[in-house]
Amino acid sequence: MKRNEFIRRLRAGLKGMTPADVEEIVADYEAHFEAAAEDGRSEEEVSDALGNPSRMARELRLEAGIKSWESERTPSSAWSVILAFLGLATIDILVLLPIVLPVLGVFFGLMVATVSVFIAGGFVLVAGPFSGFPGGALVAVLAGLGLMAAAVAAGALLGIVGTWLVNAAKWFGRLHYRLIEPAIRGETRGDVA
Repeated sequence: MKRNEFIRRLRAGLKGMTPADVEEIVADYEAHFEAAAEDGRSEEEVSDALGNPSRMARELRLEAGIKSWESERTPSSAWSVILAFLGLATIDILVLLPIVLPVLGVFFGLMVATVSVFIAGGFVLVAGPFSGFPGGALVAVLAGLGLMAAAVAAGALLGIVGTWLVNAAKWFGRLHYRLIEPAIRGETRGDVA
């Protein structure tokens, strides 16, 4: 594959990343081609040595997502790690999908339940004293506060579990890459010194 085709496919795979990051990555690979040309190597040799640009782009997107997650643990950075991981693990998607989807479904269901309990606690806190709550107004206030506190505690626990899930996806993505990297580069056990 020629240099222009390699760079075009790399850019296409990096869509969604910031333009500055894309330009920095592309500049690095352009430098590989320039250095190789100075050494007398052909563009085809360099592109063969570098590997599949689409695959490299998925790996680079995963690494960028992981760096984003490690520097700023936000829902958007978690989502970028998960999407990059799924993009990298397209080979394993048939195996992972039956595991990942139920876990995400249960997690989402628990988050919805937690929000619902919090809202119900607020309703009991506000409306309970005026609606003839069993045990009186004080019991209604305390019950409402208890429900809201339980929901906040459950939300905190779900936040911790969510962080663990994202870290597990990050770990698996890096492990996945380490295991298949020799195959991508064309190495076998006999070739590695």
